Amino acid sequence: MQQFDGGDVPRHRHRRRLRPYDVFLVGATAYSDDVVRARVLLEQASRVVVLTGAGISTDSGIADFRGPQGVWTKNPEAEKMATLQAYVSDPELRARSWQNRLTSPMWSASPNAGHRALVDLEHSGRLDLLVTQNIDGLHQKAGSDPARMVEIHGTSLEVMCLSCGDRQPAEPVHHRVRAGEVDPSCTAMVRGVDGPGAGATRCGGILKSATISFGQSLVAEDLIRAEEAAATCDLLLAVGSTLAVFPAAGLVPVARRHGAVVIIVNGEPTDMDGLADVVLRDSISECLPALVEGLTPTTARS
Repeated sequence: MQQFDGGDVPRHRHRRRLRPYDVFLVGATAYSDDVVRARVLLEQASRVVVLTGAGISTDSGIADFRGPQGVWTKNPEAEKMATLQAYVSDPELRARSWQNRLTSPMWSASPNAGHRALVDLEHSGRLDLLVTQNIDGLHQKAGSDPARMVEIHGTSLEVMCLSCGDRQPAEPVHHRVRAGEVDPSCTAMVRGVDGPGAGATRCGGILKSATISFGQSLVAEDLIRAEEAAATCDLLLAVGSTLAVFPAAGLVPVARRHGAVVIIVNGEPTDMDGLADVVLRDSISECLPALVEGLTPTTARS
């Protein structure tokens, strides 16, 4: 997907006629006009694509990357660990990366109300696909159906070999690091290169988290699936992403270009705010439940 410059999106397009909701209440709480409008748009939608970024997990105790308190904002050196070339060429950096993984808050984190709200959206029958830039596995822990998910940047819950491609759960490799291996290598058995009769040997390749690093290609099938969903949805909901990292951020203009409504929920301005029908600056873990609670199941609508 090419980076989008906004030039081919029509500036004037048909907008859905909103029903005359003047106030929307959950319990005794009245919400802003923008929340009301976003809620009505979701109620009217039947095919929703959700794109989530690091911001949805901050209320679970996992820092985002580029926000005011982001991991890379506070420690630019940490971004280097997410660069494939640096990781492959520097054994000391790999050793630091493994130690950082052991102490990551994601292993003890629990899903928050924002994650659970997206499960409720799925149960309403509207969710076509959840595309997440996150690698923390909290959507699955919350109960999102893996069959309706694309982890566009991979997952920290698995480890992969850069030589043979073997994948395995992360915890056994973490156990090796705790036991003293500074830079664990791949132990998968691979065939020798001397022909069918050659004995199998241990691979010995470099291991890394099964995440997509800078300089590493996304999984083509995942990207195609996400783009096709964005092109056919009637509403795209972007949550907790700065929408600055492509190609994932490009799903927003794809959806807009094909006539979908766009709602953006994020604590800070994003690069795509100008393309949105509604932009919400509210707390994600408070705002998302307000948007989805009590949605009429699509099977019950006339």
